[in-house]
Amino acid sequence: MTLQGKQILLGISGGIAAYKAAELTRLLIKAGASVRVCMTEGACEFITPLTLQALSGHPVHTTLLDPAAEAGMGHIALARWAEHILIAPATADLIARLVAGMADDLLSTLCLASAAPVSLAPAMNQQMWKHPATQQNIQTLQQRDVRILGPDQGAQACGDIGPGRMLEPTALLQAILDFYQPKALPLAGCKILITAGPTREPIDPVRFITNRSSGKMGYAVVEAARDLGAEVTLVSGPVNLTAPKNIQHIAVETAQQMLEACQAAVQHADIFIATAAVADYTPAAVATQKIKKSANEISLALTKTTDILATLSLANPQLFSVGFAAETNDVLTYARSKLERKGLQMVAANLVGEGKAFDQATNALEVVWPGGSTSLPEMDKQQLAHELMKLISARYHTWKQPDGTH
Repeated sequence: MTLQGKQILLGISGGIAAYKAAELTRLLIKAGASVRVCMTEGACEFITPLTLQALSGHPVHTTLLDPAAEAGMGHIALARWAEHILIAPATADLIARLVAGMADDLLSTLCLASAAPVSLAPAMNQQMWKHPATQQNIQTLQQRDVRILGPDQGAQACGDIGPGRMLEPTALLQAILDFYQPKALPLAGCKILITAGPTREPIDPVRFITNRSSGKMGYAVVEAARDLGAEVTLVSGPVNLTAPKNIQHIAVETAQQMLEACQAAVQHADIFIATAAVADYTPAAVATQKIKKSANEISLALTKTTDILATLSLANPQLFSVGFAAETNDVLTYARSKLERKGLQMVAANLVGEGKAFDQATNALEVVWPGGSTSLPEMDKQQLAHELMKLISARYHTWKQPDGTH
């Protein structure tokens, strides 16, 4: 694979990882690309434009209004020239300004003025990356079809350890090569049913029982499955999330509604992934009017809900069923037990509580299957979902025989 003839605009914003842009420029040119470089004012504090000019063989662009450019509109010509915009590093500040649609410097203006695909390589302190504002900004950009490359995790220049390191130049080069490589999608033609989010079990017309699931992990799994070529049906409880594009979305509220929707959809599914946090119990009787606060104590009778995952898995042996397990202790023990009791092909388990998993931007998983297991370390939920789906895809193709049996 090469980038022969590709016109790539490399944007560099002001972070310590800017020094890696020199090696990235060299690798892109070696792969055959024509590279122009645009640097923010902050980037020039970390690495000189002269360095990038020497490596790219072209003047580096730093100024929005360039009197030397024809009619002072050099940014428009550069935006039209670019076939791909790669920003590495992309700081939290730049990401926020791109979300807001600002055009207060040359790099942000180019992103607005160009129709070229945009790829970002985030680089920042691990706490900045985990901050809800940054995570919301990342989600917004992804909804606009901006590709997010990384970040990696590990030791940081500030001394912290965690997610936020910019991917290495070789990994970024591979990501750009992959973008232009015709894709053989491993789950093309595969139909996947995924549940996500919590359920709400009504007590009376204004109250209900629910849990802390945000649905973020499940929605990330939906996007990852879709990106691998699958035809995805999402059955989702109430969440404050926008349904991913190019999938079938079925909104439900109660555990019973989720069960009925899944029973109808599973007839056409090859894989079932149950990420939803379904209520284990529901009120035995629902009051038709609001229960008044007239007593110091009240008793609420609960009945067990139907186990959706076990019901569908045991009734459909042709289905590759994947369960999720949220545990506060003994994660692997409970995951193995769930795998066997419910007749599953895989269980993805994680620790919850004490700031882990629920309502967080990151997660980590222990994944088990008959005869094997692996650990997926803490990372951004979008990235974790892609790693999990690649694992599910590999296990599914191993489990399924050429004649369609297993």
